[in-house]
Amino acid sequence: MRFFPARIGYGIRRDDATLPAHTVDCPDCGSRMAVPRLEQGCEVHCPTCNHEIVQVEKRPYAAPLAYATASLILMAFVYSMMFVTVEMLGVVSILSLPEMMRLLILQDFGFLAEVMFILTFGTPLLYLLLCVYVYGALAWRWRLPALFWATRVLVRLRHWIMVDVFFIATLVAHIKLSSVAAVEFGPAFYLMFGLALMLVRTSVSVPQHWVYYQIHRMRGQDVAQAAEPDKICCSRCLYFRPQHEAECGVCGADLYRRRPNSLGISAAFLAAAAILYIPANLLPIMISSNPTTVEINTIFNGIVYMWKEGDHLIAVIIFCASILIPILKIISMAVLIACASVCRPPMSAPKMAVMYRLTEAVGRWSMIDIFVIIILMSAFHTNIARVVPGEAALYFCLVVLLTMFSAYFFDPRLIWDKWHNRAAISDGREHAHDER
Repeated sequence: MRFFPARIGYGIRRDDATLPAHTVDCPDCGSRMAVPRLEQGCEVHCPTCNHEIVQVEKRPYAAPLAYATASLILMAFVYSMMFVTVEMLGVVSILSLPEMMRLLILQDFGFLAEVMFILTFGTPLLYLLLCVYVYGALAWRWRLPALFWATRVLVRLRHWIMVDVFFIATLVAHIKLSSVAAVEFGPAFYLMFGLALMLVRTSVSVPQHWVYYQIHRMRGQDVAQAAEPDKICCSRCLYFRPQHEAECGVCGADLYRRRPNSLGISAAFLAAAAILYIPANLLPIMISSNPTTVEINTIFNGIVYMWKEGDHLIAVIIFCASILIPILKIISMAVLIACASVCRPPMSAPKMAVMYRLTEAVGRWSMIDIFVIIILMSAFHTNIARVVPGEAALYFCLVVLLTMFSAYFFDPRLIWDKWHNRAAISDGREHAHDER
């Protein structure tokens, strides 16, 4: 077990912010470890797979509230101010983020408008409001209703916040826009960078293990139970519960030793993504037109065109986001599912664990291509210059979401189970050979 203590500034140490010594099972590899008493600023990593198990923020009550409040203020400015101005042949497009969504709806691309709304506004807003709700209750010891539900939703939403992805997509689109039009960023663009940073900081300051303990402590309950053969460590809140419970008595999540039908569900999402990735590459993803010409581009053709035009940086970024990352993610998830089910692991469990974490982390960045199309479509929507998404945009968007679901429903502990079983069999054969 790797234990990381931290210094706490004068006057901010609170006795009620600590976690008592208890036992947990790692949700990534299943290893059992004894966690010591943790004070503010301390964290514990699994000695087997290096996954962060338990964390207590330096300022556990004030910091998340401050970050979430600052993010809400920034979000209000970002969505009420001008984002970018594009001028081409005397035609000026003044775009805000709500205006981009409105243009998508007016042009009958409601699905893309919904994707943009959910990933860049709806999910972050709900996440921040729930964060204020939960941490406000903890800070002032208010026994508000539905705190467990709010915490469950809170910790799941952070994987679906893509403000940072949209910001990077804007920079990519700027490279394309600036070659044919005059582009000027507005205040909302610069504030979005701060919003993206604050959302990341808010996300990492919410350790669900500590939050659930504090909610129950506020209600006069001690949830830290000893590890026993008839108990299961919840993979969400990491507290041991009697195995006869269908739902965890601490956090309300489904209680299981390993996620039921994990491999089947993950494989189904992956197969659907692999099938949809074919039309996503063969069909047009973007159609550009002006009074004299019409350009119909697939993902690969668009990359080749940008490379030939000298836009090497944007070509490389789109290639990585639209081709390299989806292909590698599909391959890596297929390898992980196979290794956890029927095949002999081709590599050690620690290496496969790193592969899984990388696959899970980079998958959402493939949305850059979709966001770039949304920005270009919003900038060019007149008869002089028009950009509309092709049929492939829908398929590609579904590919990204399905691969994220595939990684989400995959239980990484199955990799370690397979590896340990193989090691046990190997040790048994060596022992039998020595006895001969």
